[in-house]
Amino acid sequence: MGHQHQHQHEIPDLKKINTAFILGISLNVLFVIIEVIAGLMNNSLALLTDAGHNVSDIGSLLLSLMAIRLATRKASERFTYGYKKSTILASLLNAVILLAVVLVIIIEAVKRFNRPAEVPGLNIAIVALAGIVINALTAFLFFRDKDKDLNIKGAYLHLFADALVSAAVVVGGLLIHFTGFYVIDPLLSLLVAAVILYSTFGLLRESIKLALDGVPENVDAEGIRKAILNTEGVRSLHHLHIWGLSTTQNAMTVHVVVADGMKPAESAGLKKRIREMAAGLNIGHLTMEIEQESHACEEPGC
Repeated sequence: MGHQHQHQHEIPDLKKINTAFILGISLNVLFVIIEVIAGLMNNSLALLTDAGHNVSDIGSLLLSLMAIRLATRKASERFTYGYKKSTILASLLNAVILLAVVLVIIIEAVKRFNRPAEVPGLNIAIVALAGIVINALTAFLFFRDKDKDLNIKGAYLHLFADALVSAAVVVGGLLIHFTGFYVIDPLLSLLVAAVILYSTFGLLRESIKLALDGVPENVDAEGIRKAILNTEGVRSLHHLHIWGLSTTQNAMTVHVVVADGMKPAESAGLKKRIREMAAGLNIGHLTMEIEQESHACEEPGC
């Protein structure tokens, strides 16, 4: 059996990401305090619900940072893959938390439609303007690494969406100020909920897939199957399994059937070619077994 390792998608530089997360968390904590105070003073549901959303973002950033740090811990006798899976569980939990926040926002907004509260639109716009700056700045911290890890991508998408929501709240606040249509406040809350749902759906779907050991989005399972079968010396294959060890590293196991009498040197060369091919197709951890035709697996599913 050949047990090979390739690391095409390593966890991003921990020191840089750690700084980004800490700065992002600090800025969002400051903004939540400002939003809560302004929301209570101005009786604005839009500001309070956005503050609630930002609290969930802070929790998500903390979970993501913890998971990324856990993923760097070495394997042990009890956890033979280490703690890489924690990144997937954190991503899934973040998505669930966001969906719960959406439900609360929708319920509160519906209640407000019956009795729209008088709110000072100009004050809302000013606070939301600060939100654009803080969320955009924080999202920028994760921009370069957003395609390296699902948790970092989730943080970036949420913060970028928050900046857009803040922009919408600025516009809504100005509309309230100039028109006096206070029903715009709960409408803005529903807009926040819609943006959260949109930005969370993809994260939730991919997190569930990875948690259930499904094939990651960045891996073409059929493409890998065809590439192995087209490798010189390969007769067939079975027991092909692909899953995510973490949000940054993918794993694969496969049994490759070759002609009887293949020499050890030829077998080693074949494994090397398949290993290099798999590494180029986003497989970071490969376990491969070579079988000769006369002794190929006869188990169900082979």
